[in-house]
Amino acid sequence: MNTVNITTADPNCPTCGGAGFLRRDVPVGHPDFGRAIPCHCKIDETRDARLASLHQTSGMVHLSQLTFERFKADGVGLSADKKKTLREAFERAQRFAEEPRGWLLLKGSYGCGKTHLAAAIANARLNRGASALFIVVPDLLDHLRSTFAPASAVSYDERFESIRSTELLLLDDLGAQSPTTWANEKLYQLLNHRYNALLPTVITTNRELEDIDARLRSRLADSALCAIVTILAPDYRQAGIDSRGSQLSNLGMYSEMTFASFDQRGEELTGPPRENLRKTFNKAKAYAQDPKGFIVFTGEHHGCGKTHLAAAIANQLMKNGYSVSLVTVPDLLDHLRAAFAPGSVTSYDQRFEDTRSVPVLVLDDLGTENATPWAREKLFQIIDHRYVAHLPTIITMNSDANIDSRIISRIYDLDRNSVEEILAPSYRTTHRRVQMKNEPTARRGRTHPR
Repeated sequence: MNTVNITTADPNCPTCGGAGFLRRDVPVGHPDFGRAIPCHCKIDETRDARLASLHQTSGMVHLSQLTFERFKADGVGLSADKKKTLREAFERAQRFAEEPRGWLLLKGSYGCGKTHLAAAIANARLNRGASALFIVVPDLLDHLRSTFAPASAVSYDERFESIRSTELLLLDDLGAQSPTTWANEKLYQLLNHRYNALLPTVITTNRELEDIDARLRSRLADSALCAIVTILAPDYRQAGIDSRGSQLSNLGMYSEMTFASFDQRGEELTGPPRENLRKTFNKAKAYAQDPKGFIVFTGEHHGCGKTHLAAAIANQLMKNGYSVSLVTVPDLLDHLRAAFAPGSVTSYDQRFEDTRSVPVLVLDDLGTENATPWAREKLFQIIDHRYVAHLPTIITMNSDANIDSRIISRIYDLDRNSVEEILAPSYRTTHRRVQMKNEPTARRGRTHPR
């Protein structure tokens, strides 16, 4: 293409001499005859101005302190498994910043470091003179909506095209947006374009894939393009509150319930109950060494040892470096309900996610809760998620407990899970009977400490 300068301005640009526009050397009658065409320097200037505007609206100027150098890659007071996932996410993000290719999905609970790592990638690229656009998903949708206002200086098409075609896009908090039809459609158009064009993209979310719009989920689940990195670390702002796992955990109250302190009742029991308790004890110890799937302790009698064995597994796993949460089911539901209170410092979503995704969960006394439709649904969601995700889960329940049929179908999948029924009667009842038999008659009416 032959070009001539429109004006004879100072030679700031070797192509247009600083004019910013060119005319094509074409014959009269050609569509471009007499038409001013932007020079490459003007195009670059316009692109840079657009990116600068997008950076301002994304809030990246306020995240310049979020760098790899300031990220605590080993966390604070984390167990071995949580520290490992955080370190792996850190190293994966660093490699992506070196060479942005494909998609990187950083998944984890609130405050685990996802946003810091995404911003660190953006800052690393910007410091090298490369383009990077970091934007929170709800803000992104607000910026798109704002272009429909009469006074908007930028058209919707121009802003949308700038975002979806930017060199590196970092979307923070996918799933936090209001899931309207319009929002889902815009996000699909955005991510589908980048998916087809193989444009480098980083996404953070605290949602599970099954909770995300199906069309987006199909793109994120493509392992050929998208690497999913899950961070198990808790909110760093509350580091040290509960090193055992969820803040709901009562495991500290069961510290004396270990395998060493479990009474196998060898002198008391005989026949099948004695052999059954021995086998159940050994299966509990084996599970503590290699926790896979569900292990369920059930029995006809309260106090037959179900909770003790569940807590013994939990205490052993914690000693081995696992993050473990032990909670009675009625207490769990009370905590979930309390999250709806106006003064709650923890959101319902965070509390629910912490419970269903904790590395090892002990649900004690399933079936003793007030089985409202809401309670049944919440328990099913927790247990179904852990079943699908193959997360180690220990459950205790009475044989005659009224359990939702959907939960029963998950628990009694014996290809994945182990259900151990304890035949022994209540330890507390038989132990009391032995005490009464051996005590002087005058003392039998006294109350003994437990």
